[in-house]
Amino acid sequence: MTAFESARLASGDDVLAYLDFHLPEDRIAQTGAEPRDASRLMIVGEEIRHRIFRDLLEYLEAGDVLVFNESKVIPARLEARKPTGGKIEVLLLREERPNTWSAMLKPAKRAGDVLHFDDLRAEIVGQTLDGARLLKFDTDVKPHLDRLGSLPLPPYIHENVGDRYQTVYARVPGSVAAPTAGLHFTPELLAALEAKGVRRAHLNLHVGAGTFKPVAGSVEQHVMHEETFEVPRATADLVNEAKRSGRRVVAVGTTVVRALESVWDGREVRASAGETGIFIKPGHTFGAPDMLVTNFHLPKSTLLLLVAAFAGVERIKAAYEAGLRDGYRFYSLGDAMLLERQNVKRSAGG
Repeated sequence: MTAFESARLASGDDVLAYLDFHLPEDRIAQTGAEPRDASRLMIVGEEIRHRIFRDLLEYLEAGDVLVFNESKVIPARLEARKPTGGKIEVLLLREERPNTWSAMLKPAKRAGDVLHFDDLRAEIVGQTLDGARLLKFDTDVKPHLDRLGSLPLPPYIHENVGDRYQTVYARVPGSVAAPTAGLHFTPELLAALEAKGVRRAHLNLHVGAGTFKPVAGSVEQHVMHEETFEVPRATADLVNEAKRSGRRVVAVGTTVVRALESVWDGREVRASAGETGIFIKPGHTFGAPDMLVTNFHLPKSTLLLLVAAFAGVERIKAAYEAGLRDGYRFYSLGDAMLLERQNVKRSAGG
């Protein structure tokens, strides 16, 4: 954040209020562009440029490293029945311990209640600090999710989008929401990037429903949810090599930023696995990523604070104003932007 911004925007609450916006309903994307890389791409640096996503190829150079989150969305939305026959909507959040999952229930139920999922059974055995219920299944539910469940789409998407809400490189099941910046990539674009010499690295961060939770009170009091992640040794080595050689590290999505910053030790990225609740907001000093591919996020969200911290509050303000003015499509299935990290020069063409 610049000194000018700091003087006017003294807190995260000030930043969120400054970046707040009203989005007309018809600007919330209900379907993804076809093909995927035909979505629009806003280039946000010293100036704003309007391109198509496949033009990303022009802004990257041989030796740059693209880091992807290869987590796969699981069919976590289920329908259960009470012994009396009443229906319960269930959203599985994560497996807290073997066969025991945290879940959101609608309507909510109490400990001791039993739910039936076709031929499976689960008992409510407690709840988490944030109010989710703990369901203990009588067997491992994961092999049955494809049969019993469906993809948990965000509440603002009203269409059945099928596998369009899954990246083409998703490999490791575990997310209950897609790492949506990656939805724009096609196998053809990935092949073209590889042919140009752009290097590709992967990590896993299993996206939880709390990713989209708005900041309801004060930013300083907001507590981020914990998410499971893994940064493999091969990815750490590629990122560190790029940093040493002056090449750029390009994070595909805010989940990649959160994972990389969770394992940045001040000098390099460390291979690691575990849980992260890192909350990135203006004032954060970034270590690993130099550029960020991301979508247009919800107002009053932690994701909006993250991109403002990365690119600068004024740049994000200008980018969102341009997106609203120029017809960009917002949120998970909408258009994308390529952000330069503030105070970092880039030399790529385009």
